[in-house]
Amino acid sequence: MKMKNSMIQFLAYYLPQYHPIPENDLWWEKGFTEWTNVTKATPLFKGHYQPILPADLGFYDLRLPEVQEQQAKLAKEYGLDGFVYYQYWFGDNKMLLEKPAEAMLQNKNIDFPYCFCWANETWKGIWHGLDNPSVLIEQTYNGKEGYQIYFDYLLPFFKDERYIKIDNKPMFHVYRFDDIPNVEEFITVFNGLAIANGFAGIYFVATIASENVLKNDHIYGKVGDEVFQKMRYKSGFLFADVRYLGWLERRIKVALGFTSQIGKRLKPVIIDYSKAVSRINVSFPHQKYIPCVFPNWDNSSRSGKKSLIFINSNPESWKKHLQKAVTELLRNPKNPQFVMIKSWNEWAEGNHLEPDVKFGLKWLEALKNVKDNLYKN
Repeated sequence: MKMKNSMIQFLAYYLPQYHPIPENDLWWEKGFTEWTNVTKATPLFKGHYQPILPADLGFYDLRLPEVQEQQAKLAKEYGLDGFVYYQYWFGDNKMLLEKPAEAMLQNKNIDFPYCFCWANETWKGIWHGLDNPSVLIEQTYNGKEGYQIYFDYLLPFFKDERYIKIDNKPMFHVYRFDDIPNVEEFITVFNGLAIANGFAGIYFVATIASENVLKNDHIYGKVGDEVFQKMRYKSGFLFADVRYLGWLERRIKVALGFTSQIGKRLKPVIIDYSKAVSRINVSFPHQKYIPCVFPNWDNSSRSGKKSLIFINSNPESWKKHLQKAVTELLRNPKNPQFVMIKSWNEWAEGNHLEPDVKFGLKWLEALKNVKDNLYKN
């Protein structure tokens, strides 16, 4: 799926954690999925709205092909331009939750653009509010040989006509670029293999990158962060080749001044949604920057008393947050013309566009309204 840089595209992260897998059966309980946490949620304080439950699509199972077909139809109807599937490749050819994307590749009835975000992170019990979370599965990196294996797996997706490409470059998000031991090698291998297979390279997007890079107006120049100093090419190739996302969790924590508190408190961090997003909406720091927005946030169903809860979020406040990101993007036509939305269906983290019992389709209607007004004239 070729996308024009001149038109703003709205993409949403997509969580494939809605079908049982043996590992989750072993770690948590038989039949565990994201819905397990969602349905167990309870209010933590007066006025706290939980559980947040799905409406139109119900408690779906991604093993059923019609679910993804319905999601794609709904997303397209309300103006979304693509999904970014989280992908869990742990190195040494080990993957988890890969079946929905593989089924989607084979199902041409799912007529909707998509790309991947490599969620390169070790899994721990911290997602579920455990006091001493142990490592469930570790993220590893296996150098050139490992990247070759990973690329070979991705290639059929990259070749799919629905896969999002910019200037003949498959879009590929990486959750934690800083964690890759030799990121020069990773980028070089992936770019080289892409070119060898008829593409112009890879359109990399760093979802979490060093704060110094995000602040730097000239990303080819020096940055203070030690990690990025080590991996900086003299030619500036590395920074030139990667776009940087205003990833929410980092920006939330930095902007609101509690970077060390989340996960350590004995009670949830509670913030008014509108006040919070007014501090998160920022002027773009450089021309590689992509804004990231969210309609709602309440991960108490996962993390219990260690959660982050944005109260008073609603479709109208979400619409204003989205509109501000679009307005800033229009002021910066040289930036990548994307708005990233977190998320389409991260229900246990409390950020979703899918219809819920309380607001129905209004989250999606807000998106459609912003997009329709954008191209009305």
